[in-house]
Amino acid sequence: MLRRPAAVILCLLIFIGFTGCNNQKKPQTTGKIVTSVTFNAMKEFVYAVGKDKVEIATLIPDGIEPHDFEPKARDIAQIADSSVFVYNGLSMESWVDQAIASADNKNLIVVEASKGAAPIKASESDSDSDYKQYDPHLWISIKGAEIEAKNIKDALIKASPKDKEYFEKNYSDFISQLESIYSEYSEKFKTLTNKNFVTGHAAFAYLCRDFGLNQKSVEDVFAEGEPSAKKLAELADYCKKFNVKTVFTENMVSPSVSKTLADQVGAKVETIYTFESNEDNLSYIDRMKYNLSKIYGSMK
Repeated sequence: MLRRPAAVILCLLIFIGFTGCNNQKKPQTTGKIVTSVTFNAMKEFVYAVGKDKVEIATLIPDGIEPHDFEPKARDIAQIADSSVFVYNGLSMESWVDQAIASADNKNLIVVEASKGAAPIKASESDSDSDYKQYDPHLWISIKGAEIEAKNIKDALIKASPKDKEYFEKNYSDFISQLESIYSEYSEKFKTLTNKNFVTGHAAFAYLCRDFGLNQKSVEDVFAEGEPSAKKLAELADYCKKFNVKTVFTENMVSPSVSKTLADQVGAKVETIYTFESNEDNLSYIDRMKYNLSKIYGSMK
């Protein structure tokens, strides 16, 4: 998430300076719906619904933490040249309103993918500003993915009504895959008495809501700062109380503190996915299955 709004404003002013006399969209010659998205999970949802009817540009490169991203003038230009712009919302992208205004694309279909979801509040210790009121990680949840895919599907239909049946079918196929995973793991988690697990940062609250699980995390919702010695001690006590044998970490978060905790309690460290980047060239569905398999296995 952005922490330096002045830099964002500067980028937007630069963009306005060199595009003020020519804010017309570039001709679209591919026949596809040119769609800009903020990060990889949004790209995967757009592709799941749009497939070969969409041309997708991802603003935040793989390997860049979306919480820390600052848009450049070229990113605003990309939005200006798009028919559809998809962002997660829940203040994941604090710069988005300024970017849309600066793009000055009056025909742009803007999709707040999380619209309609019941947000989970960030804890007081996690939230130090108005734009961090809520946990933004809706896309890591199966039910959250379903909401985001529907909002994207509706936008693509608006952009190309003639392809409505195509988008509806792709959306239905994607939802069926998600529901199949949900049904499988709903039954599996019901058989467990221990539903507690420990993660590198607190990104899995919506997934926990899907299945009635409990997460404790080394870092907060926004992966900011190092945990105190007191917090690490509390986490160590938690691991011992619930017999936690695996401390999870994520590709976009340093594993060092997770390893320190794991060493203290005799646990192993394993990586699970947050879908923010294109990790290991696996699809969203494959990574969701992997995550749930690992989390379920850690509780048995």
